[in-house]
Amino acid sequence: MIERTATRVWVFFYGSYINRDVLAEAGLAPGRWEVACAAGFELVIAPRANLIRSTRDTVWGINATATHDELTRLYTEHAYGQLGQLYLPEAIVTCTPDGTLRPVLTYLCPAMAPAPTDPAYVERIAGPARSLGFPDWYVGHIEGFAR
Repeated sequence: MIERTATRVWVFFYGSYINRDVLAEAGLAPGRWEVACAAGFELVIAPRANLIRSTRDTVWGINATATHDELTRLYTEHAYGQLGQLYLPEAIVTCTPDGTLRPVLTYLCPAMAPAPTDPAYVERIAGPARSLGFPDWYVGHIEGFAR
């Protein structure tokens, strides 16, 4: 049996996982938490949040710390088991508002079938985005998926 350590790693959340209530429902309480952005991606929500590579866009979200066991549970039991979407880890670099660059993991869904978006799901992202101080243009982008 492989013994896992409780070492925390940095992860970038960009969808409903920027909402502490959603993370709590999924059984995750991040060790550390900071606002950050990642260049080279566009946020899409159809039906769930996902990142698409883009040379002209930037996404906003949260860098947080979690153990690998917590992330495995979050993305297999919650994202896949309850939400029906398979997200896979990828290494990226984020930037905090003070200019700190941080290597992080993020999770992308490589094959999400487009479907209508639930406005309540969008608000679970837009509400925290507003309260965390994400740029107004970005909050507007998120809210646009509810229309």
